[in-house]
Amino acid sequence: MPQDAAQPFFQMSGVSKSYGGAVALDHAELTVKRGRIHAILGENGAGKSTLLKVMSGVVQPDEGTMHYDGRQVAFASPAEANAAGIVCVYQELSLIPDLSVADNIFASNPPRRFGMIDRRAQRRQAEEALARAGAADINPLAKVRDLPLSRQQMVELAKGLAHEPRILILDEATSALTAADVARVIEVLKRLRDEGLALLFISHRMHEVKALADECTVYRNGRHVMSFEAGTRTDNEVVEMMIGRKYQHVFPAKPANGRSAAPVLACRDLAWSDTLQGISFSLKPGEILGLGGLDGQGQRELLLALFGVLRGCAGTIEVDGKAVSIGSPRAARANGIGMALIPEDRKTEGLMLPMSVRENLSFAALDRMSSAGVIDRDRQQSLVDRMM
Repeated sequence: MPQDAAQPFFQMSGVSKSYGGAVALDHAELTVKRGRIHAILGENGAGKSTLLKVMSGVVQPDEGTMHYDGRQVAFASPAEANAAGIVCVYQELSLIPDLSVADNIFASNPPRRFGMIDRRAQRRQAEEALARAGAADINPLAKVRDLPLSRQQMVELAKGLAHEPRILILDEATSALTAADVARVIEVLKRLRDEGLALLFISHRMHEVKALADECTVYRNGRHVMSFEAGTRTDNEVVEMMIGRKYQHVFPAKPANGRSAAPVLACRDLAWSDTLQGISFSLKPGEILGLGGLDGQGQRELLLALFGVLRGCAGTIEVDGKAVSIGSPRAARANGIGMALIPEDRKTEGLMLPMSVRENLSFAALDRMSSAGVIDRDRQQSLVDRMM
């Protein structure tokens, strides 16, 4: 007999998880209902992602219990959770770039015929999963590496939906999406809710919470703070729950000399291939320059051109009023220019995941902490501590 939608479909009670001396969850609580969209809110480090990883079998709790559809459960792996109908779509992609979209969607359980992968069935089912995710325009035979980051995130969502979940978890899964894709995902999630799925999502974007959530739960320092119906608390009240103190808007004063100062960076008629044509702008000290446009209109390439990644660029770049030639990222980082780039895809282009935080923080500044090719470990630690 179908469970009453008003009754808890999934419950976590007294769940704790520590990593060494760091407490990620401290007797956390969560109640999820069928046919509802539940927002999980909190600052970075509040325990949100750890909570969902426990729920989806990625990590094992130190203590606490979980009840799912009327019975106590414990998942030893994500595969066990997936088999039970609990699927998580993460902010960090789990796609294999050199495989096709369809191969990625069914990487763990492709349709088979006579013991072999049924390519025709896989393509058809991939098209269905993409359409269900609001991404029917993506070619299931395209290589993932050829898709922009926002479309790869839509493939990740389709991959999750292909598992036919009963509980779908989205951990910051809209962070890399364009506004148009976010709007599609909102409609998709509302439709899934109406189909009876239980949905949980983490987002720091309050407008997404307002557009989607039926219920909200706030966590702080690994503890459950409060659960409430969406729309019954103001944004300021929610933020105060998250940070544990009164919240006030504080905006720094803009520099008084901003308009009269000379540009620190100027670009004249920058062009590259067919993607960039006649790009000109100037940026003064204390200013923030925003780049607008639809996804894939050259914003990423402009930043790569400025940072010396792209070869064959035409036009002029000036720093502090002097024309400069930026032929490589090393030249961009040099003292006379002093430029830094945070790439669009931080996981694959900005970080080396098998290496430590200290090593990742150090790579861009090795010349400041080494001599004759040997790293000064004391100098390295001092600079890392300062950056942290």
